[in-house]
Amino acid sequence: MDNTRSWLPLKFLQEMQTLLGSEYEAFLASYDNDHYRGIRCNTLKVTPDVFEKKVPFVSGKVSWTENGYYTNEEEQPAKHPYYFAGLYYIQEPSAMLPAALLDVRPGDRVLDLCAAPGGKTTELGAKLKGKGMLVSNDISASRAKALVKNVELFGIKNAVVVSEAPEKLAERFEGYFDKILVDAPCSGEGMFRKVHSIAKNWEQYGSQYYADIQRTVFPAAVKMLKPGGLMLYSTCTFSKLEDEDSVRFILDSFPDMEVADVIDFDDPRYEGFARGFTGGADDKTGEVAGDEHEKAEKAGDGYGLSKTIRLFPHRIKGEGHYAALLRKKGDGIRSFGAEAPQDDKKIFILSGAKNLYDTRTRARYKKISDEAFDFFEKIGFEIDASRLWINDNKIFLLPEDMPDFSKLRVLRTGLFLGEMKTGRFEPSQSLALALTADEYDNVLNLAVDDDRTVRYLKCESIDTEDGETKDGYCLVAVDGYPLGWAKTDKGRLKNKYLPSWRLQ
Repeated sequence: MDNTRSWLPLKFLQEMQTLLGSEYEAFLASYDNDHYRGIRCNTLKVTPDVFEKKVPFVSGKVSWTENGYYTNEEEQPAKHPYYFAGLYYIQEPSAMLPAALLDVRPGDRVLDLCAAPGGKTTELGAKLKGKGMLVSNDISASRAKALVKNVELFGIKNAVVVSEAPEKLAERFEGYFDKILVDAPCSGEGMFRKVHSIAKNWEQYGSQYYADIQRTVFPAAVKMLKPGGLMLYSTCTFSKLEDEDSVRFILDSFPDMEVADVIDFDDPRYEGFARGFTGGADDKTGEVAGDEHEKAEKAGDGYGLSKTIRLFPHRIKGEGHYAALLRKKGDGIRSFGAEAPQDDKKIFILSGAKNLYDTRTRARYKKISDEAFDFFEKIGFEIDASRLWINDNKIFLLPEDMPDFSKLRVLRTGLFLGEMKTGRFEPSQSLALALTADEYDNVLNLAVDDDRTVRYLKCESIDTEDGETKDGYCLVAVDGYPLGWAKTDKGRLKNKYLPSWRLQ
């Protein structure tokens, strides 16, 4: 074996040879090449056409999504100021497929069930355009912390980040969601080329371990999907046991679920995409993935597996992925009655106010400080009083029609606006990223090549010229895209960038 492939497990190679047949040698040769790198632009902040002109390290478009791009190997997009402005997410190109396939529209109720670190969640949130609600869940609280940061970095206002077991969520949200993404834990075979260490994990656990985990997630996901709703199931592995057999498990266990058409395989945008295998994990035919459709038509693909998608690194400019779109049969009527959280000692909900800023409103909602109201008057998007939530002097703007999340482990509740302190209101980093530069009346707009931009991101002191800012909080932006806050007092600027986010 070529030394560049010596780290690949022998059992994995044998399984892939059986799976791919005549395409095996081409697949194996792909491991002599480096993996592809990509970024996906944040359409909440910038359109793809503008993005292509502004970002210097874009080397080509990812064909299967409108806002995905390849990047040059030598670039460091994670250190560019535009990254800190939330203009893009760094994501391997094939991993962009699942969120691109799920037809999320503004106003939908969307669940990303296995969401950390947030690559797919940030795209789902961007598709909602601030309307409806996104629930992003990961059972690992430590992984979910990265999820919170990415949601905030993207400026998503209508997301709730939770860390719960799927079955506990299902107790609360039966028939609630219009769209669900299940990017399931898997053995990661499709990422071997990108991260060699995953192969060691594969040797330790194998596919059956992850297939068993997946089958514990599906009942909860199906339960939470409304009739007529769509569920996108995806993995980054090649194993039939974790891919097509998992879809079979769903269809056998839940007769109200069916595989839906998701792409036209003849569309040039999907050149190189393979259809899902119609045989089971014990299928030893050795037929090539691309030939399975003809076989399915002859034999009758009762499960519809030929509608599902496989990505192989020798066929596309990306790594390995699997995706299947499923629909719950029915008329689409929601069975869940949304309720707002109930008041208690820590939670206070404003209700019924049409205008936050008049004297009567301020007198009615005494738990909101005058300093907070004064600050809200400077913000250029509407704040609905019925959606404000106060917790330990922190103010949050809840998503519309917020359901009851009590007794669940919630890490982020809507948009964190800031904190009330004695005699002042301190706006949050997440609010800064949710604003556009024209939605605040005091902006320090720095050019991307201004040395103050990097110094600001490193939490260092920066100087301002006469007339650049007014006294008080100013929104610091790069080329018109907000980065965070600073506070000016008689020409001196105090850096308020969040220290845990600083550029290293």
